Amino acid sequence: MKKCVTLFGAVSAVVLGVVAVMAFTGHEATSFMWIRGAVLLAVTPLIHRMTVRASEGSYKAFDRVRTLSTVMPIAIIGVDLIPGLCPAWYAVLQGLSAPALIGVAFVTRGSALSAAFPKKK
Repeated sequence: MKKCVTLFGAVSAVVLGVVAVMAFTGHEATSFMWIRGAVLLAVTPLIHRMTVRASEGSYKAFDRVRTLSTVMPIAIIGVDLIPGLCPAWYAVLQGLSAPALIGVAFVTRGSALSAAFPKKK
């Protein structure tokens, strides 16, 4: 899971870097692209920290990682599908970060980790 979260962060950094290059070379770079790229990159260390805490046995951190890794790819792809909101190249780059989190979602919802972290009552 840590590797998947790191991959998500790496792709997010690439996206933000591409936006910066596009802006500095005179191409369109909207505030939406800057803010979204920065926010997704900024949440990566938080998700990574939660993943580390989950690996140390924290149910609360595990539950948060499981929830975020399920919701975030849906939100990323859903926003990318809104017509006219961002250029196609940006949507594709952002979409490339989603599979890493989808991998985390599958792992956290698998039987092995579900057994290791039984639901709190």
